[in-house]
Amino acid sequence: MNTKYIIILCFGVILSYFMLNSSNIKVKNYNYDVTIYRDNWGVPHIYGKKDIDTAFGLAYAHSEDDFETLQDVLLALRGKLASVKGKESAPVDYLVGMLKVWEIVDKRYDSDLSREVKDLCSAYADGVNLYMEKHPDKIVGDLYPVTAKDIVAGFVFRVPLMFDFDWYLKQLMKDDKPEFENYTQTNTEFSMYGSNVFAINANKSSDGHTRLAINSHQPWEGPVTWYEVHLHSEEGWNMTGGLFPGSPVIFKGYNNNLGWSHTVNGPDLIDIYELTINPDNDNEYLLDNKWESFEKEVLPINVKLWGPFNWTFKRDLLWSKHGPVIKTKHGVYALRYAGFDMIGQLEQWFKMNKSSNLEEFISAMEMMQIPMFNTLYADKLGNIYYVYNGLIPIRDIDGPWYGILPGDKSEFIWDKYYAYDMLPKVLNPDNGYLQNCNSTPYLATIGDQNPKKILPDNTGIEDFQTNRAYRANELYGTDKSITKDEFYQYKYDTYYSKNSVMNYALNRFLSEVSTTDSLLLEGVSVLKNWDMGNQKENTGAALALLTFKITYNIRDFKYDYESIMERFKESVNFLIDNYGKINIPLGDLQVIKRGDIILPLDGGPDILRAVYSKMVDNKRVARHGDCFFQMVDWDENGNVSAESIHQYGSATLDKNSPHYSDQSYLFSNMKMKPSFIELDSIKKYTINSYNPLY
Repeated sequence: MNTKYIIILCFGVILSYFMLNSSNIKVKNYNYDVTIYRDNWGVPHIYGKKDIDTAFGLAYAHSEDDFETLQDVLLALRGKLASVKGKESAPVDYLVGMLKVWEIVDKRYDSDLSREVKDLCSAYADGVNLYMEKHPDKIVGDLYPVTAKDIVAGFVFRVPLMFDFDWYLKQLMKDDKPEFENYTQTNTEFSMYGSNVFAINANKSSDGHTRLAINSHQPWEGPVTWYEVHLHSEEGWNMTGGLFPGSPVIFKGYNNNLGWSHTVNGPDLIDIYELTINPDNDNEYLLDNKWESFEKEVLPINVKLWGPFNWTFKRDLLWSKHGPVIKTKHGVYALRYAGFDMIGQLEQWFKMNKSSNLEEFISAMEMMQIPMFNTLYADKLGNIYYVYNGLIPIRDIDGPWYGILPGDKSEFIWDKYYAYDMLPKVLNPDNGYLQNCNSTPYLATIGDQNPKKILPDNTGIEDFQTNRAYRANELYGTDKSITKDEFYQYKYDTYYSKNSVMNYALNRFLSEVSTTDSLLLEGVSVLKNWDMGNQKENTGAALALLTFKITYNIRDFKYDYESIMERFKESVNFLIDNYGKINIPLGDLQVIKRGDIILPLDGGPDILRAVYSKMVDNKRVARHGDCFFQMVDWDENGNVSAESIHQYGSATLDKNSPHYSDQSYLFSNMKMKPSFIELDSIKKYTINSYNPLY
């Protein structure tokens, strides 16, 4: 084959590639009755006649605002992300196969989901498909058409990642064998990210109102970034709140009658088993003195190389009776995780969306298809309710449950979970106050009406308080008559508690620090005079932020004078070199950056005004923490009103949109905007309304 022929062949392949990816999709005829109202902040209010109409409109609106992320999510759950993104995404595709996402969906889709939810998913898929049909130039990879099963698969794939399944895999793949003795090994860059939720009723509020702060903390960009939307149908669905790309229902928010939010909790939902391999047959492992064969499958992973050129390589997938298996340099391990064969997460969230009272909401929670999350609820009747939700395995024999279990004994393979009635929960404490800030469920309120500990230690239920939980109890908990303004002020609190890890680290360091360097002595003076506040104008917080790396749990904090002293020196020099002094206002260092906008921020790690940042061009640029959240209020007559804020705006990726960063100014100043769920109010602020079919 000569060079000229090869060049012509390559040119033909490339030309065919671009032709196939641009033109052959035609707009289909869909039958949905929906109107999308965009308010003056660009937030979509989806009004459908039926639930399916609303789901269709939601998918189209979200595609308008963030199709790139939505497309990546759908490609990932199909195990096709590497075919578009390259080799860096191959582990994601491998994980989809390892978790048997599609086998589970295909097996349980018809039997485990209601017709209502399957129709909802089909309608959502149609909304995405319509957007792709209208914008074929934005499609990458083999995605079209999206199906209802794709939407369900997204939940099956995403849920185990929420309780760190992928982190355990990464630890096992390291050169040295991990011990998993406790959760301290999960103290990574992301392990400090959390959420807040607070509720008070007439027993605590000064005006007899019930209030709920829905304050989840998520990454500010990517597949688990909150998208604000309002969903309404004539079939009883009227919910506003936040969801992720690929979801046809709201995960946290409020309707006319009630609201709720989640925070991440940490029950032990994963166990690791070390397998004994047959020395004569590496396809067998020992279980109860008998050699068992692995279930085996070969997974093809298609990887993008350049332009139209891809390469498919194959990897073995193995499963034991424990669960998926991974081979490493130091052994062969199986993993077992809660809810590994369930697909009803979406069904449960949908029932929560359509709940109209406490009884219906608890009925939805009792489905136990969502395997984790603290959940805190409030409603127009003044009920406040907290549950430590978890699909927690019953481990009824003694064993090294926090370490690596022996894989040769079937008695360690659990198959049952604690019932909902056994989970820690509180309903309507007399003091009228509940909170969770990624903290122990046993201190959800003040006084003697907290949940009693009845579950064993091997459940992994937290027994510590975060700084945010300490501050919530110090502020909301001790104030016997909270005004609306105080409810907001406490949420935006910027201080570390005297019980916090930060206070311990700071005081111990100051008691041990020794130096004769004049600049360092000045830095010591700055820290000594710091009041542990993190306001924009605070002149001690910047040095503290740069110096101390804290944890949620004091037991996880490893105090090391030498490493803290080294960071302290580096921080002092950094501030002098880049800002000319040490005691700079925090807002000079810590900022929100969106396009050309750079604005100062209050807050910090594990603060009620939570901000987590990374150094970019000598600024600490916020990346996570307070983001989209809502403050909900039911008056004494049960009428609802609310405010919300997003760190950026509704146009997630469109830099040319006025809504790319229009909320950042309010966010920087700890202000909020109105949130409406009634059409008459919405129309007063509507900038645009349209039916996506026309």
